[in-house]
Order: sequence, then structure tokens, then C-alpha cells
Amino acid sequence: MADILFNKQGTPLLATGRSYMAATTGTPDQRPKSVSAPKLAESELDKTKVGEIEIADWGAGNNFPTFADDIIGKVGVLNTGLKFTRNFTIGQGIFPCQVEEYDKDGNEVLKQIGDKTLSVFANSRMVRKYMSKALRDFLKFGPGFVQLIMNQEGDKIVGINPINAKYCRLSVANSAGVIEKCVVSGKWPDTPGAGEYKIYDVLDEYDPYADLQRRRWAKKTAAKSFILVIRDSWSNNEYYSSPLWYSAYLAGWVDIALNVPAFLKKAYANQITWKWHIQIPYAFWDKKFPKNDFKNTAERQKAIEDYMDTIEENLCGVENADKPIFTFFEINPQNGKAEEQWIIKPLENKLSDNENLVTSAAANSEIMFAIMVNPNVMGAGMPGGTYAGNQGGSNIREAFLVNIANSWLDRQDLLDPVEILHRYNGGDENVEWRFRNTILTTLDSGAGTSKTLS
Repeated sequence: MADILFNKQGTPLLATGRSYMAATTGTPDQRPKSVSAPKLAESELDKTKVGEIEIADWGAGNNFPTFADDIIGKVGVLNTGLKFTRNFTIGQGIFPCQVEEYDKDGNEVLKQIGDKTLSVFANSRMVRKYMSKALRDFLKFGPGFVQLIMNQEGDKIVGINPINAKYCRLSVANSAGVIEKCVVSGKWPDTPGAGEYKIYDVLDEYDPYADLQRRRWAKKTAAKSFILVIRDSWSNNEYYSSPLWYSAYLAGWVDIALNVPAFLKKAYANQITWKWHIQIPYAFWDKKFPKNDFKNTAERQKAIEDYMDTIEENLCGVENADKPIFTFFEINPQNGKAEEQWIIKPLENKLSDNENLVTSAAANSEIMFAIMVNPNVMGAGMPGGTYAGNQGGSNIREAFLVNIANSWLDRQDLLDPVEILHRYNGGDENVEWRFRNTILTTLDSGAGTSKTLS
């Protein structure tokens, strides 16, 4: 029976049988239907009814987060690259400050805030967990869903809680184009029944702080929670923005990175692993083990098997490396040919994985490019060919600095809930929040690392 490896769309990629191995080559004429965010056209929007609320499905079968999490978990370079992006974006955390002025180069001159309660808040577990989990969902799935928890009176925000994006779905926009509700349930992609979901109001994306204030003045915030959706505006999907890495999936690079290891595993499991071909003439056995010396055929066969085991032990094993083997033979005086001569030849391994490894390395680089990470920073630069790169320390440091510079906009999106909490709770509007980063330096600078503020 054939063992067939299928992709997510049911296309056979690799098949192995008793005596063959087959692999699918080339690319399909058309990629399968996108499983990312819903289409913008209302007539093409997939919907699901939950109680009285109609929600917009998140991808094919309302299952994109589970699909994406499964893919990311199987592709090492994608999983590591996204975690690396999360880590350098957060850096060493945030701190409160005030911008006093700008120097001649346009750099901010920051003043330390004396209020220790702000520093305690910035370094609290709540803020740290919020940033790590919200940014995780932001990078893996596209949007992050942040719950702002109010006190009993509704005049203070007492908690920032990132809800796992796998459990969140947004309601279909109203006639004014506003998304009003977020339905949270652990049943997705299955439709939850009564008592299996919670509904939260979604804050206006244009100005969530002003929206929260209006609700406060209308006395609609007491003991409630609200959802603030943080997303990358680069995606034009109004409901669920597509993650950066998804373009590498649509191009087929994620499939290649996923299937090359599976192919090699199948190949190694099914290849013939013979090392030597030993050719022994029949006449040798008649002289070495004469039939008349044994009581029966079974006894002679046992003697030959024991002898062959001894020969194999002398040919194989680490302790026998470079060990010689001696054989003796006669020359026929009539025709001058060797008789009873053993011939020992090493077998050539036909499995060459160099080409597969080059293809895999190219796929890894393309995935890194899609998420805007220089492969050299992760030690993934190739020594030669199209994707060759200098992996020297200077190149890695510069690439890391570029990553930090490019993270500015994502950091501002990540800071929105923190700034809303600070201002809503009566904090000084002049307080700014900045990130700390550890930057690698050269040895001639006198230090291995330096601290920067951004």
C-alpha cells in the first residue's frame, strides 16, 4: 500500500511504495482560495450567526488562526523569525519620560519622570504580558485583541488583558461601516451555542480614547470591558488584517520550507543503506567448507553464516575504519585468470540532498524577507549563490539596527492601550513612553553592548 503525503489542499506531494518513491514537481496554475481575511465586498463576505449577532468569518471555514498557528509551528524559520521580531520590537521594555527638546541632529532629549508609580507600572507583569501576547497575535495572525477592564464605577481602567486572537471574531460592520462587537469563544471555528461565548463592545479605531470618554460621559463604562483591536494598517482588510508572512505562503515558499524536510525524512527512511558489494565465487565455498566435512546441509549453512558474520564485523563499525582485509586467490595456468577471487566494492549513495538543502535555504531566506528580517541576523545567510551574504559582525549589527528602526510604527500601535490607560486614569498628557534596546557594539568601542532609548 502506498504511503502518500498530501498538502492542506489535498494535492499529493510525496508517495512511497514497496519499490519506488514519487514526488510532485512544478507549481499549480492557480493558488487555492485565500484563507486569510474576508473580502471587502459585502456580497462576498462569509458570515456566521451567533445569537443576535452576525460575525465576519476569519478566513475559509472561519478557521484562519488555527490554520496559521499550525503552519507556523511546523516551519522552524518562520516560527523563530516571528519570535525574534517580537523580541526586538519589545526590546527591554518601556519607560515613562518627557521630551524636553531636540538636539541639533533632531534627536529627542528625554527627561526622566520622577513619579515611581509610572516606572512600577511600566515594568509590571501586566504590561510585560500584555505586550508579549498582543504582539504575538499581531505578528502571527494580523490583528491583536486587547481587553480594557474598567472598575466598578467606570472611571478607571484597572487592567489591560490580551485575549488570544484564536478565540476572537468581529461583528459585521453596521450601515455606517463601524464594527461594534467582538465575540469571544473557545469554540471557534465551530459556532458557539448559548452560554459558550462573551460579547464585548469594540472601541472606535479612529480615536479609541475619545470613544471611551464618550461612553464614560454617557455612564456606559461601569464594570464593563472593551476591546481595542491593534492591527498593521499595511493590510487593506477591514476586519482581520493579513500577517506579513502570509505573502510568503501565497508565493509557495512556506510550502517548500515545510515539504523539503518531509521529503528528506521519507528519502532517508526508504533509501537502501547497503555500504559494500562483496562478490564471492562459488568455488571458494567448496574449498573453504567442503560438503564432506559436515554431517548435513544445515550444519554447513550454519558454518557459512557464522563466517559471513565475522567478515561483516571486520568490514563495519567505527573501530574497523581503515582496517585492511586479506583475501587469497589462484591464477589458472591455462587462461591466466584469477579464480576464487573476492571483489569488494563500495556502493555509491545515489541520494544527493545538496540540491534540496539549497532549495530549503532559499525558502528560509524568502520567508525572512517577507517578515522583514535580514537572514544574516539569524545566522541563515548562505555561503554562496543568489542569497549569499556577509555574516560579519558589522553586517549583523547594522541589520539589527534597521530592524529596530523599522519597528517604530508597530511600537506605537502596541503603546496605544498603555497611553489610553494612563490618560483615562488622569495621567499627565505630556508623559511619553519609549522603549529600551540593547545594541551590540564592536570591541574597539570598549564595551560589548550599549543601552539605547527609542
